Amino acid sequence: MKVKVIPVLEDNYMYLVIEEITREAVAVDVAVPKRLLEIVGREGVSLTAVLTTHHHFGAIHVRCLLTPGHTSGHMSYFLWEDDCPDPPALFSGDALSVAGCGSCLEGSAQQMYQSLAELGTLPPETKVFCGHEHTLSNLEFAQKVEPCNDHVRAKLSWAKKRDEDDVPTVPSTLGEERLYNPFLRVAEEPVRKFTGKAVPADVLEALYKERARFEQAGEPRQPQARALLALQWGLLSAAPHE
Repeated sequence: MKVKVIPVLEDNYMYLVIEEITREAVAVDVAVPKRLLEIVGREGVSLTAVLTTHHHFGAIHVRCLLTPGHTSGHMSYFLWEDDCPDPPALFSGDALSVAGCGSCLEGSAQQMYQSLAELGTLPPETKVFCGHEHTLSNLEFAQKVEPCNDHVRAKLSWAKKRDEDDVPTVPSTLGEERLYNPFLRVAEEPVRKFTGKAVPADVLEALYKERARFEQAGEPRQPQARALLALQWGLLSAAPHE
């Protein structure tokens, strides 16, 4: 590992940490991005991550939120600007998605419940920018959970149209998510009735199990889709023509 010291401005330092075998690099405290990119090009490395030790974002404020559940160290970022008519933004990764949330790979349902509860305290006008385009399948599951929820029905119809047009479904807003996302509605009677549980964390855990069964029910279509995706990414070789 090589650390390249980069003096910038009057008395600032940036750093480029280079893994010399893979030629991958991580930058730290990027005060002058143009200067960094020049050095990245000259060194012939691939920049894979940028770290910052503290904020200097001008008028944009950033709140770092630890939201474990999907992974133990999962972070979400809440950004807003004072005296600005634009709504704040939440970059939620795999903690919260449109009409769903990430699976518990390293954390527990209790951790995910606490993370979602914290995100749920943010302003309702907050725009949600998540890590995956899973909206259509999330809403299909939400409709199974709450078949009489008009908000789910309307959002599902909208998402199908977006899917047909190949247009992203992000962002949503936290206010909207509270209306149709079952993982944010664990205290609502229809969701509790669906799971047969009453304690919010238990409701969430039951939703995870039901979601897994829901995905398995659609399993016959998935192997072909996975194979096609593997071919597209070059993970499999196409069969030779006879």
